[in-house]
Amino acid sequence: MNAIVTGASSGIGHAISEYLLSEGYEVFGIGRSMDERVGTLLASENFHAISLDLTDLCRAQEIIDQIQKENAIHLLVNNAGVGYYGMHEELSAKKLDEMVTINLTVPMLLSSLLMRNLKKNQGTIINISSYTAHETNPHGCAYGATKAGLSSFGKSLFFENRKYGVKVVNLEPEMTRTDLYRNADFTASEEVNASLFTQDIVEAVAYVLAQKEHVAVHTVSLTPQYHRIQKK
Repeated sequence: MNAIVTGASSGIGHAISEYLLSEGYEVFGIGRSMDERVGTLLASENFHAISLDLTDLCRAQEIIDQIQKENAIHLLVNNAGVGYYGMHEELSAKKLDEMVTINLTVPMLLSSLLMRNLKKNQGTIINISSYTAHETNPHGCAYGATKAGLSSFGKSLFFENRKYGVKVVNLEPEMTRTDLYRNADFTASEEVNASLFTQDIVEAVAYVLAQKEHVAVHTVSLTPQYHRIQKK
């Protein structure tokens, strides 16, 4: 079984890659900087580290075409994401473009490029979206909009391709302890039961992949028991 995971160098993508390797997958992990942060992943002969700036869409297409030319693809995990927060008028064109490209355009592009391969293998696409896809998002209007777009895209893509045996799943976590909030003046709370961990997302991935062939889970929302944020 072969999987492509974007944003594999750290956080949720790193944890998902570790899990897939433990389950016998051959993982093609894509990250902007596949350096020492990749850590234990590089110790596995079944992990292929691919350094790629996903905002370079032409290069991304070349890489994906090269991978699937020689490999059947059974799983695509659209995990790479970026968030910029604050009053909307403070966001530059560059930041807006980066969020739209990474959070929405790239998953659309990779899904398109790989769909024939996934149909052939009755594969799965997992989009790491966000609970904010269904909420109002003051100080995160644009980020929330990209995730709403991703969830809408994923749901429609499932219904478009379900008859071919392809599964498309939106995982929508709320506040999770990752570096997503590196560009914000807040982060996930360290209070007990007030944030999710990467392992929680991994367990959701495991749940999705463990479903029987006749069962399709297309949305999984995860929230901590308490809603808290923490100022930096």
